[in-house]
Amino acid sequence: MTAVAALIPALNEEEPLPRVLDELRAAGIDQVVVVDNGSTDATAQVAREGGARVIEERQRGYGAACLAGMAHIATWSESPSVLLFLDGDGSDDPRESPRLLDPILADEADFVVGVREKRHGRSGSGASVPLHARLGDGLIRLGARWLHGVELGDLGPFRAIRWSSLQALEMDDQDWGWTLQMQLRAHRAGLRYREVSVSHRRRTGGRSKVSGTLLGSLRAGVKMVRVLLRRAS
Repeated sequence: MTAVAALIPALNEEEPLPRVLDELRAAGIDQVVVVDNGSTDATAQVAREGGARVIEERQRGYGAACLAGMAHIATWSESPSVLLFLDGDGSDDPRESPRLLDPILADEADFVVGVREKRHGRSGSGASVPLHARLGDGLIRLGARWLHGVELGDLGPFRAIRWSSLQALEMDDQDWGWTLQMQLRAHRAGLRYREVSVSHRRRTGGRSKVSGTLLGSLRAGVKMVRVLLRRAS
């Protein structure tokens, strides 16, 4: 059984992706799936050149890309024991992967989420998440506490989960509610959940699809509110 595999949903990330793949290899992770979510640049090409398995998913949406990647991994003759999720824009630091992976590999947790150090503007090498994104993130986390009784330190994409646990969650969100849905369903399923501090870097190329613009953050926020309300009913 492969110990760890990584899944990267990607949309027009040809510039930052090679560095991300290099850093994953340096961290000892060489089973990488990049899901090209309808890119109009050379994302798929640079991913293949970087040694990743490339899956095409034309239906736009973060969740749709993750589901496509999971469906592909499910066909492997040897499934990974742990799946690492991260973005392809360079904002997540693959060198910090052991912080998320080690508790699961040591059987101390089933699901670990990276809480971005710079989300609240704390000192460090990364760039602070924009104010509008931080406010929206805080409101969604407050809703999770009120409606679901779960305390969440962050909703970020840098996370690791036991493969068997992820499959049992029966994820189905097609868009930006994906990360929140995973955390709410993990809480409901009683998974051993842990949060660890991770850095948050400036993206190394390309353009942000969500937090980089107010409109993008609003769209993502609306989709997360729908997840909150649907899972609370």
